[in-house]
Amino acid sequence: MTETTIIQRIYDELQELKKDVTFIKKHMFDPDTVMTIEESRRFEQSMRELKEGKTTPFSELKKDMGL
Repeated sequence: MTETTIIQRIYDELQELKKDVTFIKKHMFDPDTVMTIEESRRFEQSMRELKEGKTTPFSELKKDMGL
């Protein structure tokens, strides 16, 4: 095998690996996009409190903190 042939095979394989890595990155699972059961429970509780008016507006919180 000539040096040119070896270099071409290495280049071709690197191109294939690059395609694979691009595909994997595009389809990789992001664990931060899924809530745990506890996070889901807390989110639902927060939404209930918001609907019931039990929350403090951010502007009021900043004012109370002197910001």
